[in-house]
Amino acid sequence: MHHSRLCAVLIDCNDPDVDKAAGFWAAALGRAVDPDHPGTRGNYRMLETPPDEPIVQIQRVTHESRVHIDIETDDIPAEVLRLEKLGAAVVSRLERWVVMQAPTGQRFCVVRVQRPGFPKNARRWD
Repeated sequence: MHHSRLCAVLIDCNDPDVDKAAGFWAAALGRAVDPDHPGTRGNYRMLETPPDEPIVQIQRVTHESRVHIDIETDDIPAEVLRLEKLGAAVVSRLERWVVMQAPTGQRFCVVRVQRPGFPKNARRWD
């Protein structure tokens, strides 16, 4: 048995100025950039997020600009297996997350628990 839930919306920006990109998305979404958040570092900028809402993170990337979601779980291997049974495929396994591709072509990540209160609002899978 494990749990999973929507964790984050990540806005991938192929732009050398991640601060400019974060400033645009902060203004567009009505959320300030959170410079003190531990996730604001290097290629990443976190936007302020109410505790019961998914994280919004801007990340500088070298691939095309796009938006992807993260699914957080208390058991990454079990969640990856569940999603593979639904037709998703593993693209790459990294140290702390797995990049997957849906059968419809979109990429997404399966990550360890990121937000407080887990497993509140998470689905239990047997």
